[in-house]
Amino acid sequence: MEQAEIQRRRAELERTLAGRTVPAELADTAERHGGLPAYSDRVDDRWQTLTWGELRRRALETAAGFAALGLEPGEFVALMMPNRSEHVIADLGAVHAGGTPTTVYATLAPDQIAFVAGDCRARYAVLDGRDQLDRWLPILDRLPDLRRVIVIDPAACPSGDQDPDGRFLSWEAFTALGREKLADPEVAAEIDRRWRAVKPEDNVTLLYTSGTTGNPKGVRITHSMVLHEAALVEETSVLPEHPKAISYLPFAHIADRVLSYYLPIRLASHVHFCPDPAQLTTVLRDVRPHSFFGVPRVWEKIMAGIQAVLAGEQDENKKAAVAQALETGRRYVASQEFGNTPDPALTTAFEQVDAAVLTPMRALLGLDRVRQASSASAPLPEEVARFFAGLGLKIFDAYGMTETTGAITANLSDSFKLGTVGRAFPGVELTLAEDGEILVRGATCTPGYLNRPEATADLIDAEGWIHTGDIGELDEDGFLRVVDRKKELIITAGGENIAPSLIENFLKEHPLVGQALAYGDRRPYVVALITLDGEVAPVWAAARGIDTTDVAALASHPLVLEEVGRAVEDANARLARVQQVKKWRLLPAEWTAESEELTPTLKLKRRIVHTKYGDVIDELYRSA
Repeated sequence: MEQAEIQRRRAELERTLAGRTVPAELADTAERHGGLPAYSDRVDDRWQTLTWGELRRRALETAAGFAALGLEPGEFVALMMPNRSEHVIADLGAVHAGGTPTTVYATLAPDQIAFVAGDCRARYAVLDGRDQLDRWLPILDRLPDLRRVIVIDPAACPSGDQDPDGRFLSWEAFTALGREKLADPEVAAEIDRRWRAVKPEDNVTLLYTSGTTGNPKGVRITHSMVLHEAALVEETSVLPEHPKAISYLPFAHIADRVLSYYLPIRLASHVHFCPDPAQLTTVLRDVRPHSFFGVPRVWEKIMAGIQAVLAGEQDENKKAAVAQALETGRRYVASQEFGNTPDPALTTAFEQVDAAVLTPMRALLGLDRVRQASSASAPLPEEVARFFAGLGLKIFDAYGMTETTGAITANLSDSFKLGTVGRAFPGVELTLAEDGEILVRGATCTPGYLNRPEATADLIDAEGWIHTGDIGELDEDGFLRVVDRKKELIITAGGENIAPSLIENFLKEHPLVGQALAYGDRRPYVVALITLDGEVAPVWAAARGIDTTDVAALASHPLVLEEVGRAVEDANARLARVQQVKKWRLLPAEWTAESEELTPTLKLKRRIVHTKYGDVIDELYRSA
């Protein structure tokens, strides 16, 4: 797209959204579509639903509750809950009171929670139940700014002798307080004043993303950013009016925030919550959504399930018919890729097998009504995209990051190339630096990190370009491929961002461990390669009666392996679940600058290690 056209599209969208905020959008949606379903939770095998009108009323009541507890505009509220209506209500309540919510990953370890809550000086926390409380209780004395903790599960909420300082409040009592306060005309007027005073450039949320230095960075996300992103997704999608969707990714993940929170406010969508990902296939079949977003690992799991069923088919004629239908689907989708023209005969053949075979197969998965299937967080393997193309399902891969409010490129129904992450959204500027790094500039880009001016300066250059840290290639048609990562950041197949240095530093705290490399990029979990400290290991061994000083021999000794296993366990105890090392291998040689794994200043040459020990890494995953 020409520069002038990019600027025109951006200016056009900015005029449309001028002065708009999330509370203003919600007010309009509640007025126009107040009776339509907004969010549904599965309770006792039945769906309980809030309408858009009820959601806004609950948001205002919650805002009144926060205000009554003393929340001031600009202050932060930490949320740690699964996907449920109360999560959205608490988030919207904080926003309407002028505060900023930040969702904390439920898998974070206590020390990590202490850093996040302390970094933003969270004044209030809303927690789901016992599991979340157990993570917060050990670090409450390190959070002097935290005034109150609100707990959804009444049975888990400390009270009486367990809460001598009156720091805890049940969700039921909190919402009752909000209802009572909002009934007062003066309070209602104050809450109305507060949400109307919110400006587009104000923070609508703060999302913490992993960095290579260990401590996460708080990405400032504004009202303007999320509304621009939602508008771009709406403009480029093929969704029906008031579509159905499923929310199962954490709200600490920018993708689900956009697709299950900000976009639904614009579209008056009906979102069904699936707090337990293990129940996703069941919920899919029940809801039959019009859109479905899956990180690569989700699509891979669905594919593996289908392949297992197909492999178990005993009827050879039926097996052959399915294989032929899948091949027809693949060829048909390939014929629709950018630059191709579908053959009428192939179109006819596809329509026949789609009606007879493919649609029933998609129905078994709950994907038969999906008009918009998408993937992001890590590039979707092309073989996975081709497999689902065989089912007649086009998965549109997208690219973006928390710092860009999610997607800034995407494949679209009328312009896609499988194996790429598509082209830049309308109004988004995208270019490649001399070294191939992907640079982005646009209305969805963050103004920076909270309390991290140096990191912000590294992220955004003087001309306003976001430096993504990813290496890309642009083809002659403007389609982007992500080919490498400039930054040392793992993105797992599940879409989690993980700083490998954090894991490695914890492992190296044990004196036996000389070097460690954490790996998990586009993989389902993290594994580690570990080497012994060549000076410490022989001394440690001698003290335990081991009569060899050879590092290679020590690396296979049972006592050494047991002790290194304890080092891994100790590191895992300080890490979030997604960061924990699931499998590891103690290598028989040290890493040095001479053997090329380290630089002269003893920094890891990750790509060298990945290449040199690729077979060992692959074996760690094959042995799962």
